[in-house]
Amino acid sequence: MITQRFPFLLPLRIAQRKVFFYTGMRFDGRTYAKTKHDAFLAHKLFSTSSGLYNTKTGFDMVYQENKVFNLKLAAKALNGLCILPGETFSLWKSIRSANRHTPYRDGLTVTNGKLETQRGGGLCQMSNLLFWVFLHSPLTIVERHAHGAQDFPSYRNDEPEGVDATISEGWLDLKVGNETDRTFQIGISFDSENIIGTLFTDRPMPCHYVIEGRDLSYFEIDGEICQEISIYRREHDPVSGELLSEYLLYTNQCVIGYPLPGDTLIIEKRGS
Repeated sequence: MITQRFPFLLPLRIAQRKVFFYTGMRFDGRTYAKTKHDAFLAHKLFSTSSGLYNTKTGFDMVYQENKVFNLKLAAKALNGLCILPGETFSLWKSIRSANRHTPYRDGLTVTNGKLETQRGGGLCQMSNLLFWVFLHSPLTIVERHAHGAQDFPSYRNDEPEGVDATISEGWLDLKVGNETDRTFQIGISFDSENIIGTLFTDRPMPCHYVIEGRDLSYFEIDGEICQEISIYRREHDPVSGELLSEYLLYTNQCVIGYPLPGDTLIIEKRGS
């Protein structure tokens, strides 16, 4: 990759990619969500939280503080945002100007395949949170990219392994489409230890969504430890709890860059 050989070209390449990135969205035929309301819609569809401070990164905790600062900047642009019928939500389009008046701080990010610090680092926690929220809704995933590698253990509450969505402005986005006749609204809030993501809707849903990870396994290939897991969605009747449907959403695979517990079963596979 040319920017790995000549790092001084990276800022120019990023600026170029951003121009094409946002110009492409202007002409892709989609209507992107931009309506915001201070008052939230009547029905809470799903809510979850994620720990703000990860002490297992191996980096100075100042980068965790900076990440929280960055998340709160982005949250101002997202909190109260509505996704109307026929609209598409784009994370980058929604937060594009979040740092216009107050710059992002340096946080942890992956650049050219390496974990390092960069301005705006840590926003993947927002995309991870929103992806988990969106999975509990009828919104259609238009664009989602898995992390190719997990460099340190992540905090997980209810979500299984393999539920993540990496973003990179100019390259990778998180997008969902509203192909229903309902309006959905994003809520982002914070307490002293967590970021809280909520999805509201204007009418009750006819089903309740449960996301489950199955067949978690680890294998070694060409000297790297990889994780694989299948993510399923179940739809239940909200009153009786009866199972209405069940299906595989996707199978996720990533490289593990930290030591696993000693009793973890690791299968050896041959490289291709």
